[in-house]
Amino acid sequence: MDVKLLHDIGLTDGETKVYLALISLGTTKTGPLASKAGVSSSKVYKILDRLIKKGLVGHATKGKVRHYSALEPKRVLNYIDEKEQELRKKREQLQKIIPELELEQKLSENKPEAVIYEGFKAIKNFYLNILDELKKSETYYVIGAGYGQRKPGVREFFQNFHTQRAKKKIKVKMLANYDVKGNIAPATAKNSEVRYLPQYLITNMTIIFYKKKSFIFFLNEEPIGFLMNNEEAVKSFKAYFDTFWRIAKK
Repeated sequence: MDVKLLHDIGLTDGETKVYLALISLGTTKTGPLASKAGVSSSKVYKILDRLIKKGLVGHATKGKVRHYSALEPKRVLNYIDEKEQELRKKREQLQKIIPELELEQKLSENKPEAVIYEGFKAIKNFYLNILDELKKSETYYVIGAGYGQRKPGVREFFQNFHTQRAKKKIKVKMLANYDVKGNIAPATAKNSEVRYLPQYLITNMTIIFYKKKSFIFFLNEEPIGFLMNNEEAVKSFKAYFDTFWRIAKK
């Protein structure tokens, strides 16, 4: 069983252990449950209370002793439904205050000229900014496009991103790494111009730039990126891009 799935829906490590122990033991008292789950007796009561509130565990008193049992496994789906409803409500609330936050950030006197992005989620957020900030027929540029160390989910993300980009009719001029030729995500070809850098120029570094923004990132074991809000940096990268574009192959 993939225990990570239970973590992903919001169960803590302790809750996951206790829930799975109840599935295995059936109706039981806290002593055997704590032993099976590998948690202390002092913690098992708090964990059970949380699982009861989440609708995953029930209890009954037998001879003045409370016994616990996991409810039907399908109740996990009900728990997910409730979480989704909560998230939808929070999303609606956040949508109302986003314009206010954006205005406050825009008026801020201390605007960052450089920001470090750590992790693939942060790098994905930069790409989503492209969809928000560029309009129909506007172009962004890429030097060294690739899939890094073939991390799981990277290719799928770019396929989805370029599908959305094409729908918005945002253009991209891309200097891709030689090693992705013939293996590039199909949606990348839409509303784009792609050429391939010589094999001796392959690196894990990718540079993206548009308007006043330039973003350098590495899709290695621990992805990291560096964003610069600087017009001179963009001009410099554009000069490099134009030079490489002339020697790159279709």
